[in-house]
Amino acid sequence: MLEIIRIPVLSDNYVWLVHEPESLETMVVDPAVAEPVLAEADKRGWKITQIWNTHWHPDHTGGNAAIKEATGCQIIGPEAERERIPTLDRFVKEGDTARLGDVVADVIDVPAHTAGHIAFYFPTEKAAFVGDTLFAMGCGRLFEGTAEQMYDNMRKLEKLPDATKIYCAHEYTKSNGEYALVAEPDNLALKERMAEVLTLRERGEATVPTTIKLERATNPFMRAASAEQLAARRIAKDNF
Repeated sequence: MLEIIRIPVLSDNYVWLVHEPESLETMVVDPAVAEPVLAEADKRGWKITQIWNTHWHPDHTGGNAAIKEATGCQIIGPEAERERIPTLDRFVKEGDTARLGDVVADVIDVPAHTAGHIAFYFPTEKAAFVGDTLFAMGCGRLFEGTAEQMYDNMRKLEKLPDATKIYCAHEYTKSNGEYALVAEPDNLALKERMAEVLTLRERGEATVPTTIKLERATNPFMRAASAEQLAARRIAKDNF
């Protein structure tokens, strides 16, 4: 039901423009900047009515104010980071929902990359917007949280249905995969996936969204057997 458009910005960010055709509502997930987002919506004749933020980092919120000024949209984001995102109008946490037209998303707390990071999951659409928590074959750096928190995040997300599309916020797949091959050198599914990723990147094509099924098979952080193993892999990736 939802139309989801990928907008590449900055060096490797993806902003997601999401349109619900029945209500004609359109929202933006994590706008790093405003101009290309407004231009894409205008090109399609869509009026932006909402912004959803997963966390406070400027490359996810930098376009908030200008888009709000241009459209009058409502901005929704993590309650735990309300002081760090001054443009927010509504504050949400796990157990809350967010709505685009008649399509409802569950809010999931996924702290670790930042202390109040959240994700938005649309059960009817099998789509999740996860910011910088889960990447294709990777996870976010532990800037404000712990490996134990990230391990718990992986357990929450791996329970989503196989076909769930994961809309992350960066094109990190090639570098993530290069490390993943070191972490799990005997993983055949990972080797096959990396061959596909390299082909896509050589063509200049995006590698996301990914799926929960793919991540269960190839993501060394989701596949970590313990928080301790995840921590060791995160340190190794940080220094890779």
